[in-house]
Amino acid sequence: MNFLIVGLGNIGDEYENTRHNIGFKILDALAKASNICFEDKRYGFITELKVKNQNLILLKPSTYMNTSGNAVRYWVNKKNIDLERLLIVCDDLALPFGTLRMKPKGSEGGHNGLRSITQCLGTNQYARLRFGIGSDFPHGAQVDWVLGEFGPDEMEKMAERTETAGKMITTYCLAGIQTAMNQFNGK
Repeated sequence: MNFLIVGLGNIGDEYENTRHNIGFKILDALAKASNICFEDKRYGFITELKVKNQNLILLKPSTYMNTSGNAVRYWVNKKNIDLERLLIVCDDLALPFGTLRMKPKGSEGGHNGLRSITQCLGTNQYARLRFGIGSDFPHGAQVDWVLGEFGPDEMEKMAERTETAGKMITTYCLAGIQTAMNQFNGK
């Protein structure tokens, strides 16, 4: 069975280590742990990961965050993915750094990437895994915060946090969203 796992971020060296690119970082860690590489394809970078009897199609859109929906819609249609097997991995300002939260559906919460996906799919009925990036910024400095880089304390914890996020993704694909939520939400 095919799952489409989409890590949100922005392409380009200037964005590589920004908070907004945590979706890319999590998929990169998952691919590296499995010794697979991404290929540059239409609307994004793609690779496939076999986990037991499931096929995980990992996508890092090359459309930039605010138009991520174009890539998601294209690959959902191309790979004939039911929305119950679509998972979006993104950053979340409302969660403390490193906190993981999976939900089966929901609002965009002010996230432009999720807003684009919802507009392009015509629904918000898709799962998302949110990675907390915190909100330790002055009023009006949200853009600078999400496009800023993680601090040294956060970077020390990054490998463990991205590995845990990868385990959460594989649990979602193998055992379902409820099991993944019960085992990992808030951890």
